[in-house]
Amino acid sequence: MPSKSSARLAALTVAAVCSAASTVALISPAHADSVRIHDIQGTTRISPYAGQKVADVSGIVTGIRTYGSSKGFWIQDPNADDNPATSEGVFVFTSSTPKGVAVGDLVTVSGTVSEYVPGGTTSGNQSITEITKPTTTVVSSGNAVPAPVVVDAASVPAAYAPAGDAAANNSINGLTLEPSKYALDYYESLEGENVQVADTRVVGASDPYTELWVTVKPHENANRRGGTVYGSYDSQNTGRLQIQSLGATSAFPKANVGDVLEGATTGPLDYNQFGGYTLVANTIGTLKSGGTERETTQKQKRGELAVATYNVENLDPSDTTFAAHAAAIVNNLQSPDIVSLEEIQDNNGATDDGTVAADVTVNKLIDAIVTAGGPKYDWRSITPANDTDGGEPGGNIRQVFLFNPERVSFTDRAGGDATTAVGVTRERGKAALTVSPGRIDPTNEAWTSSRKPLVGEFVFRGRTVFVIANHFNSKGGDYGLTSATQPVPRSSEVQRHKQATLVNAFVEDILDTQKNADVIALGDINDFEFSDTAKILETDGALWSAIKSLPKSERYSYVYQGNTQVLDQILVSPSIRRGCDFEYDSVHINSEFNDQISDHDPQVLRFKP
Repeated sequence: MPSKSSARLAALTVAAVCSAASTVALISPAHADSVRIHDIQGTTRISPYAGQKVADVSGIVTGIRTYGSSKGFWIQDPNADDNPATSEGVFVFTSSTPKGVAVGDLVTVSGTVSEYVPGGTTSGNQSITEITKPTTTVVSSGNAVPAPVVVDAASVPAAYAPAGDAAANNSINGLTLEPSKYALDYYESLEGENVQVADTRVVGASDPYTELWVTVKPHENANRRGGTVYGSYDSQNTGRLQIQSLGATSAFPKANVGDVLEGATTGPLDYNQFGGYTLVANTIGTLKSGGTERETTQKQKRGELAVATYNVENLDPSDTTFAAHAAAIVNNLQSPDIVSLEEIQDNNGATDDGTVAADVTVNKLIDAIVTAGGPKYDWRSITPANDTDGGEPGGNIRQVFLFNPERVSFTDRAGGDATTAVGVTRERGKAALTVSPGRIDPTNEAWTSSRKPLVGEFVFRGRTVFVIANHFNSKGGDYGLTSATQPVPRSSEVQRHKQATLVNAFVEDILDTQKNADVIALGDINDFEFSDTAKILETDGALWSAIKSLPKSERYSYVYQGNTQVLDQILVSPSIRRGCDFEYDSVHINSEFNDQISDHDPQVLRFKP
């Protein structure tokens, strides 16, 4: 998913964000005919004053941001107009730490109105209306801050966003806000204003960037562990809101999904590069634990084969998480017979010096598993060519098979390497791989700067099982749900669709050779179980995503911006789905927790070949 950064990037158009510090003076009050904040904000997302200078804009300081690259303060007009589409608050960008102003000061500000896009225009984000190059005058101090607007289930509309203007490339920027009809319009109508949420459930755990997600709609697609399930492109979960804090980082709550922020959380409503509308809190509620605990799956029976997939998030020898990953595999996953690992890095991690081997990384994990009381796993993989498979530069991430040789054997067939394509042949009337381990069509353009699927031939209790470990193209480059373009473009799907087509074709080759072959395609698919990517993998019934055997409320392996969702999947061939007893478990040990060792939850399939 997109990486975090606090960098302040290019403004939208109209007026550049300058780097001059604000100046503060104590002089006469603003003129009676000054432009008001609601005039500046207007009734669309783009200010009618964008690029223009304004003078003596009056407001009470409601919050001050002294950290990061977006330093400044918010002001709000205590005398609101009667138009619900026009915000009464605005951010004053000072560039350096604001001086001479305090919350409760009545000030006038002169400067230039700018539309700033967090992340830059290529991010697809909406813009924030700001006053830049400010000269600030303190009129009086100790004034009451305008009462916050209460954001709750009753106030946020059920519909997420209007359809964009087709004549403007589906942009919503020029549309008149309808805050009673669309959630994004409602939040936009409050941009810069003092707002409040109360007694909100955490739906996205706090992270190192001191942010978390809550919902103001406690019944909206809720599941039993406290999350908000993302189950379709038509249901964006309008009650989600990001929370950051204007206070000390050390005071920010360490929250898990299912916890509750009791009492009021109050502060200006901002727009953040990573997640959109954000309540930047002056005061934050008291954290009450929801009691969410890490899950443990069942142990496979003697006649069951347990196959798992686990994204270990850029694991390299310098990491401190080996013992924790080992404990998770041994205790929470109950030592599966086969484990597909994604994001195993080479022996020196992100150091980009041509190193591609990963034996140190893998063996360190295997040793940690033994120390944790697990089996002595064996392993197979294909070493990628240097800097060809995407991921963190220099890391050379790849998929790796771990397998327990006391329970399952690996059929080695020589010849597999970074560029040799695995094929399907027939041996004694049954399907077999031409190389094992091998890679599916690794030179195909579908895999450019992306991981190539790893294929292996295993034998369990005399029956061959073909396993395909995948790590499809990430969602990097897609616009966020709060994008200024609606419906949201998902450009990364194009490559995943090509990848899914190749995997499906390979599985069909196996099934054409042996109709009842046991085939498992698993890994970080980087897409939802209802997505076109999944549908392509399932073409002609060659595969079926077994996570769909779970109730909808339990289908998730990842939490992103407060949406619990599916990225990791295990897909099975018809012989496993229809002819065998199987159990599927999404084992929630990471995605809901602030102290996660990976951002993905592992998945386990148990079946009787």
